[in-house]
Amino acid sequence: MISYILKKLRYLKLLNVNYADDQKKQGTSEYGQSTPIKLSQSLEKNLIAIRNLIGNNFDVIIREFSFGDHINVALIFLSGMTDQSMINENIMKPLMSESHSSQNETLKIKDIAQIKARILSVGGVNQYSSYDEIIDGCLSGQSILLLDECNEALAIMTTNWKSRAVEEPKTESVVRGPREGFTESLLTNTTLIRRKIMSPDLKIESMKLGSRTKTNVCIAYIQGIANPLLIEEIKRRLNRIKTDSILESGYVEQFIEDAPFSIFSTVANSEKPDAVAAKILEGRAAILVDGTPFVLSVPMVLIESFQSSEDYYSRPFFASLIRSIRFLAYFISIFAPSSYVALTTFHQELIPTPLLFSMAGAQEGVPFPAVMEAIMMGIIFEILREAGVRLPRPVGQAVSIVGALVIGESAVTAGLIGAPMVIVVALTAVSSFVVSAQSDSGGVLRITFVILAGFIGIYGIVIGQLGVFIHLASLRSFGTPYLSPLAPLSIRDLKDTIIRAPIWAMFTRPRTIGWHDPERQEFRLKPSSPSEETKEQNKAVR
Repeated sequence: MISYILKKLRYLKLLNVNYADDQKKQGTSEYGQSTPIKLSQSLEKNLIAIRNLIGNNFDVIIREFSFGDHINVALIFLSGMTDQSMINENIMKPLMSESHSSQNETLKIKDIAQIKARILSVGGVNQYSSYDEIIDGCLSGQSILLLDECNEALAIMTTNWKSRAVEEPKTESVVRGPREGFTESLLTNTTLIRRKIMSPDLKIESMKLGSRTKTNVCIAYIQGIANPLLIEEIKRRLNRIKTDSILESGYVEQFIEDAPFSIFSTVANSEKPDAVAAKILEGRAAILVDGTPFVLSVPMVLIESFQSSEDYYSRPFFASLIRSIRFLAYFISIFAPSSYVALTTFHQELIPTPLLFSMAGAQEGVPFPAVMEAIMMGIIFEILREAGVRLPRPVGQAVSIVGALVIGESAVTAGLIGAPMVIVVALTAVSSFVVSAQSDSGGVLRITFVILAGFIGIYGIVIGQLGVFIHLASLRSFGTPYLSPLAPLSIRDLKDTIIRAPIWAMFTRPRTIGWHDPERQEFRLKPSSPSEETKEQNKAVR
């Protein structure tokens, strides 16, 4: 049986190799698209070909005119994606005014490079020689200038479409710190990162993904800090993506993650430029996708989910306390329902006697076992949360209030649900919002532990915990252990885990991430009282 499977695999591999060879011989790509076709010397033929490629679209403007010594040209652009004033003032006006120039007899420009160098007053201008490049440039908001008797075209950067202004991100609100967030514009997002890291070592490399959408994707990292092997691996995984559409960074995340069948994400995301800049400065790389405010960062470790950018702007004592509370809230959101089910079903002797009598009285007359109560209440909570998120805000608030009143008090009054279970589910729901980065994994683990507790009690919870720990220890994110710096243990990196050490004590980058350039600041930066020499100088001044 195994030999038969191996034979089939070798046969399929041979078919793929033969198909790739045939594609190369025929001059076609993996998607069956023809190799780039060069422009013609005839302007009329070029316009006919472009009209056939673009089709009859009302927003495609083709402006034909002549300048100089009767040189015929055509300007192609998309209405709504280009700056009309820039086209008129920096392209059309200089070209047409050249027709009335006193140097008209000597100019006779036939070389498109001369137009680029001597006439156009626009910063970004590229030369293209194929129809594919022209179409891609036009659809991305550039203006294409075609010249008669020339097989090259100029792609002029005149992009100007409406985009959302920089606002405070709603998913990562802070009390102290920058309140600006990424937008759907890729250029705006790269600018926000440049403002945070004004270093020539910050490299931003671009590529296009999606055979239909042609989505711009950028990789941002600091040369000299980021591991070169990490950047090569990111490029390799991005180049592997052969799909027709990339509409959001979530598409890219699912294509490049290390463990696609794990409930834990191995690729982090954020809407805050300061958070992404801090990760880049630690040695990570950011992946920006045009059309979304969520920026990916790799590699990711589990401890990142419990960190907030605000932790580093506050004093270390309060920041450490808040971070410990986040850990506590995450464990409550996972283990509270399952612990209640295990104690009330199998281990009543562990509950204090007065509390046991109170819980027994509240559960009297409830027709369902504790495990069914927990599962039903968990499903109802997820329904209410989804309805509150999807509905308009006023309606969503009304649904939440009605759901809490009807399902909470009415269900208890009718004897369908016990009051202790309502309290446990409410505490679980509130705690699940504290660590939003792990809300997906938390929901799956919560249901899993409730089912295990319903079968074999606390033993089921312990077995589930061991399985989760083994799984977490086996995860990697672009070669970085997911549980670092706890496993493998790195003593010097424990200063930024459950507790947050003072900024002046965090003089090294994480060992498993920023080992290429481990030192981030000088060692002796601890604040101290004035020296004796300074005291003497102050006395002399007085």
